[in-house]
Amino acid sequence: MAFPTAKELTDYLHAHIPLSRAMKAEVVACDGESAVLHAPLAPNINHRKTVFGGSASALALLAGWTLLHARLTAEGRHARLVIQEHTIHFRRPLEAAFTARCEMPAGGAWERFLGGLERKAAGRITLKVVLRCGDVDAAFFEGEYVALDGR
Repeated sequence: MAFPTAKELTDYLHAHIPLSRAMKAEVVACDGESAVLHAPLAPNINHRKTVFGGSASALALLAGWTLLHARLTAEGRHARLVIQEHTIHFRRPLEAAFTARCEMPAGGAWERFLGGLERKAAGRITLKVVLRCGDVDAAFFEGEYVALDGR
């Protein structure tokens, strides 16, 4: 199973999700078990000189989406990925460049996701993302993603 490279994933995001390009979001790493994305402060700044909450939510959402997209791609599966719902809780302001890290949940979550995709043409999975600024966990995101059969 060959995973797309970080550069390939970044290029894909920039070509297909223009907001990621405007945010200057980059995939730092993605191995199918986790995905890490990075974004600088300047294109994501708000009037308080911190990261705009929408940008923080978007980078977190993209981290989860990227992890699922990369894993599905590596397995040769075709599906349309969408977010159904999400929440984000901010603990501190993000005052500089920031990252979003998503890890695949344990306990058979991926297998259940694929099972739903195969049986019902719609797989669901809940992913958690931690947003970091420097060495501080600043926000916590949880989102339910849905994969719709792409055939």
